[in-house]
This record gives sequence, structure tokens and C-alpha cells, in this order.
Amino acid sequence: MKPRTPGPSIVIAGSLSQKPGHGGLTWVFLQLILGFNRLGWKVLFLDRLEPEMCVDSGGKPCSLKESLNLRYMHQVMVQYGLGAGYAVAGDGYREFVGMTRSEVLERVREAELFVNVMGFFGDEEILAAARRRVFYDIDPGFTQMWQDLGLSDLLKGHDGFVTVAENLGHEDCTIPTCGREWIITRHSVVLDRWPARPPGGRNQFTDIGAWRGPYGSLEYKGRTYGLRAHEFRKFVQLPRLSGQSFEIACDIHPAEVKDLALLAENNWSLIDPKTVAADPAAYQAYLANSRAQFMVAKGIYVQSKSGLISDRCACYLATGRPVLAQDTGVDGIFPIGKGLLTFSDIEQAVAGVEEINRNYAQHCRAAREVAEECFDSDKVLTKLLRDLGSK
Repeated sequence: MKPRTPGPSIVIAGSLSQKPGHGGLTWVFLQLILGFNRLGWKVLFLDRLEPEMCVDSGGKPCSLKESLNLRYMHQVMVQYGLGAGYAVAGDGYREFVGMTRSEVLERVREAELFVNVMGFFGDEEILAAARRRVFYDIDPGFTQMWQDLGLSDLLKGHDGFVTVAENLGHEDCTIPTCGREWIITRHSVVLDRWPARPPGGRNQFTDIGAWRGPYGSLEYKGRTYGLRAHEFRKFVQLPRLSGQSFEIACDIHPAEVKDLALLAENNWSLIDPKTVAADPAAYQAYLANSRAQFMVAKGIYVQSKSGLISDRCACYLATGRPVLAQDTGVDGIFPIGKGLLTFSDIEQAVAGVEEINRNYAQHCRAAREVAEECFDSDKVLTKLLRDLGSK
């Protein structure tokens, strides 16, 4: 599909600049911006940076305009032809870069939708100017359980609710709906920006992510919902049992001495994600140079039977790399077995590695086919707009 002349207008708000050098997170927002552009929508991307978020290249506090955060965002936007379509709010929404506050208000008023990823943008006047405010949930489980427990109110002020937890609302999914009617979507990939790459890179199964992430375990209705670290330990023997080489670009603190020793004892190679995913292009290259993805999910995604397939999985698949993913309750939602394989225990994980290696070329072709069938931004975002009642 060729891009059309921009027609309707949409505002997407999120935290791209908060984490400069995180190419994977950057792509979460780029897929939405570029995807809506392809469908003919005029997109404004809004971000915010409070003073404590702004750092220079040495990691020291600095002003918004001098920050590495802003420089990184500007470089990304210019690189992807989006330099005139963003604004960053700072100092409690009193300072704006990229557009003035009045220009932002004008764009918000004319927009058909204001899509607020994780409710990150919270200026009351700007939100009030929007015709429709849509909360876009990319971290399911935490959002809804916090809400139900009264720990946060990220949903306040929104009149539409979207989640990538495909089982939310089903009887066997333990994520609460919080009395909202949720629209189900999935992470999308702009396929012409993610061409299939021929095999021939390194031999490692890889993944990128945080060992723990920013949140702790969560107690909800008598059950503890854990993190990726808790799940990963269940599969730590996989390299030794399978004979396959594994590498994870893992944000893990040096104080995690026991876990670091456990990973080393079981032949896991660890690298700093900043060395391989410092920008969107580097992130793409790392995925393309991998043999396949081995994805262990956050415990809360698995235990709640969320039905989530991560944004990383979708990108690996689009690149033509097989994905071996921990099952979050996706059977019957996605085509499983060719290109995309799932596991729930160590035996299934070993079998998945063996199957990918035995029929590698077939699984590479099938991976791209799964991406085209399930994660194509044209299909995913068109359906999302239809479900939101937009043309």
C-alpha cells in the first residue's frame, strides 16, 4: 500500500525520549507513527521530559534543550522523515520544543483521536482539548491490577481503552477489566520498513530485554505475579540441554550476583543492550544477525494468560527469524508450529530448539508469513480504527 495524502489527524503520545539509546522501545512508537502515516493519517507525536529525566551524554543532569534525550529523539524523527511532526513537553508541561504549546493545542483540537500510550501524557488542558482520548495499554496486567488495587489511576480521563492483551475479558485471563470495555489489538510492524533478511548471520538464539524491569512483583487476589527474572530461571539450563548457543542483550544489574553466576554456569552469553540496540537501525541489525529469538516473558504475562505476543517477537518474525516464545495463552489466537513456536516447560523449549534447527529454512519463511498474516500494520491499525469507530 502506498502512502496517501494525509487526511484525518491523530495524536500519539508516548515516552520515546525518556529512554535514549533503546532502539526496541523506539520502534514501538515508530511502528504506530509510520503505520498511521501509511494509512493516510496526519500524525503528531507528543512526548514529555521532566527535569529529572534529562541527562547529557555523560549521564549528568541538564536542561531539556541540551539533553541527550531530546537530541536522540530529534535524530530519530529526522531519520524517518518525521521531523516536523513531534513536540516534547518539559518542566511540568510549561516548556515545549518542536512546537509551541498553542500549536500543540491546535493540532490536538483538530485530531480525531488522541492515543495516549500507557497514559504517559498527562497535561489536563491538552487532554481536555482532544475529541476522544484513548488509553493504549502496552504493558497489560500491571495497568489493570494497579487500577483495581487503587495503587494508580492511569485510566482516568480517557474514554476509549485499547490493550495488546488478547485474552483480556476472557474467563481464563486473570487481568481485571476494571469496569471498562477494552478493544483488543496487537503490536504491529510496518513491513516495508522491516524487510525479510536472508539467513546467514550468527548462530545464536537471541533476545533483548531487562532482567527485572522498572516494576516489582505484584500481589493480586492472593497470587504473586512475577517478573521475567522469575520465569527465566525455569529455563536457565536450556543451552546445556540443547547444545545450542544463546545470547541475551540483557539489562541486568551487577548486583544480581547469583543470577549472573547461574547464567554463566549454563553457558548463556550476556551483552549490554546498549551495544547492539542503541538506535532503531542497530536494533534491526541485531535481530537480523540472529538465528532465532528465544523469548521468556514477564511472569505477569504468563500467569495471567494474557495472550500477548511482544513487539520484539513481531519484529523478529518480520525479519524472517523464527521465534520460540514462552506461551502466554496464545493458542488459537496465532498460528503456532511454523515460524512461531511456543513452550511452557524446559522439555518443550528443548524440543522447540531442535525443531527450528531441523527445519530452519522452512521456519524462516514461515516466520515472515506469520508477520504478514498477523502483524502487518496496514491490517492491524485498520482494524483498530474500525473498532474505535474511526474511518
